[in-house]
Amino acid sequence: MTTHMLTADDAAFKALFPLKPFRIRHNLAGDPRLTLPAILELVKALPRDRIEYNSGKAAVSQDPDSTPLVDLDPEDVITQIETAGAWMVLKKVEHHPTYKALLEEALLSVAAAQGFESVKAAKFTDIQGFMFVSSPNSTTPFHLDSEDNFFVQIHGDKQFAIYDNTDRSIASEDQIEHAITKHRNLKFDDAFAPRGTVNELRPGEGVFVPYIWPHWVKTKDAYSISLAITWKTPEVKRRNDLYVANSMLRDRGFPQKAPGVSPGFDKVKIAAVQTLTLLAAPLRKSEGLRKVIRSIVLGKNANYYYRDKAKPKQVGM
Repeated sequence: MTTHMLTADDAAFKALFPLKPFRIRHNLAGDPRLTLPAILELVKALPRDRIEYNSGKAAVSQDPDSTPLVDLDPEDVITQIETAGAWMVLKKVEHHPTYKALLEEALLSVAAAQGFESVKAAKFTDIQGFMFVSSPNSTTPFHLDSEDNFFVQIHGDKQFAIYDNTDRSIASEDQIEHAITKHRNLKFDDAFAPRGTVNELRPGEGVFVPYIWPHWVKTKDAYSISLAITWKTPEVKRRNDLYVANSMLRDRGFPQKAPGVSPGFDKVKIAAVQTLTLLAAPLRKSEGLRKVIRSIVLGKNANYYYRDKAKPKQVGM
């Protein structure tokens, strides 16, 4: 890659992309769209179901049901980020035109470096952005994601540890299904450590994270701003649809075989999910209906990020 927005060693990119992680560089660290004042305005503009936050004092192997919370509103997290002890992610920022343009420009630079004329030609579809704002010394627990990701560090320093899951000994197919459809967190075992690579990231640096490769992240002594520039290829979208179908059927008492064991039935399930997705698309414009759809498809805990903030106990008046 030789273009200006996202760059990497050409040999590493050709040898590793999109199946293995590698380090990247970028010129986004000074971008005014990625500063705290701009992010505060983004928080004000986003619907509540696209904002998730909790305490940064989580464990690497954090049980999502006992994740510590913070007694702050989303805007307060941003304005007090240096002392809030908080971790926040702003989801699907591509719905804001300013950030949609940023994401597309970044991925177009990668596509052009590969000889493609457009992001679509490079199979960068379903482009999404996730903005992370974290207090000093915060932890993002061990988890995996349902997309490919160019993760770029904007402010502060981070440790970003990525673990090889190609043989499924770190996360089984059942665990992957649960992470994609229920909650992203995975249990971390110290035996995984030799298979991980810890990347020290400073502003202007980043890393490519392949689809469903587990990772944990820790900030250092300054607050952190990071951006995940993500996409799904058609193959990844079909795989995710299959996980959703299997999860829905399993929740209703119908055991399912792992992806690839019954290719013909897999195709039927994928087609059904794709049809339902198209039918539900107009409804997803409403935050309330999105909440209902998530509950129906992914289960009763699908809207976990709506849980009430931790409130201090009231002392008698």
